[in-house]
Amino acid sequence: MELFIYVFAALFSVINPLGTVPIFVGLTKEDTKAERSKTSILTAVNIFVILLISFFTGRYILNFFGISLDSLRIAGGLIITTSGFALLTGSFSKHKGMDKPKVKEDAYQRDGVSLTPLAIPMLAGPGSISFLIGLYQEYQSWNDKLIAVAAIFGVCLATLLVLRSSHYIVAMLGASGINAISRIIGFIVIAIGVEYISSSVMNILNSVFN
Repeated sequence: MELFIYVFAALFSVINPLGTVPIFVGLTKEDTKAERSKTSILTAVNIFVILLISFFTGRYILNFFGISLDSLRIAGGLIITTSGFALLTGSFSKHKGMDKPKVKEDAYQRDGVSLTPLAIPMLAGPGSISFLIGLYQEYQSWNDKLIAVAAIFGVCLATLLVLRSSHYIVAMLGASGINAISRIIGFIVIAIGVEYISSSVMNILNSVFN
């Protein structure tokens, strides 16, 4: 249960579906309720597939490129930390590249936005992918891996509920409320990233001096 809560909380914070709510509302503002529901379901499914593939195949990518787990965790920690700073400073859309006019125009003109830009790169980005690759290497037993998969599914389900309720969330909280929550989540995300970097640096130093 502790592993499930840890993976769920960390992954939910890194993905941060609440930060994507304003973008989801903007991309689906001309859609019917049924179309918005379909888009949210497809987005959740795409996220689950992407994260699951990353979780189970990430180690082969590491081996192919000769990347150590500590190096991945440091790189992932840096990405997670910058994402946290983007949330904390209110520049999440800019951090994801959604502030560029051409990107915005392309996103709004797409018939389907569930894969891009919602699933990639808004939700299942480099931070969550690197987190899961490191997690697979850290927990070796299949029981732990199944718990992690259950946590991934739980995060995708929570993301689905957030996206389906996005228009109600915006109406209830407003832009300032969503921004305040995103800043709190951003602080947590920064702490996760710093922990990743510090623990990996300590492992490297221990291996060098011992």
